[in-house]
Amino acid sequence: MRSDSVLPGPCGLCGSAAGVRVDGSWHCAGCGWRYGDVPDPDLPFPRVDVVYYLRYDRRVKIGTSRRPRQRLASIRHDELLAFEHGGRALEQQRHREYAALREGGEWFTLAGTLERHVRELRARGAPWTLYARWVAEALA
Repeated sequence: MRSDSVLPGPCGLCGSAAGVRVDGSWHCAGCGWRYGDVPDPDLPFPRVDVVYYLRYDRRVKIGTSRRPRQRLASIRHDELLAFEHGGRALEQQRHREYAALREGGEWFTLAGTLERHVRELRARGAPWTLYARWVAEALA
């Protein structure tokens, strides 16, 4: 049995209030974490690598991080456009794919195929919600 509603309190992993009741227990609708569960503090936090897409004006930085909150805080940008689950190999693949749009370093013009790719990624969900889901999956 499943029903959608509001969690008794915010999700301990991602902070979402949306909940799903599955067979008698609450789960976060955003990341899937079971409400009330606490990650084991004795275990290391799981490594979840992401490729990020940051917009600054009409340019996009394609980079990677295993600590995106910390990394994004150190980069000047207007908007976090999207996350993709993956590490350095995926980042390098994206750099090759969009090489014709490269402005320098990891910065690309937001146009054409890159703009379409970002739209497709955004259609999958909000970046931080996706990241929380990937962390929840790694912790499970």
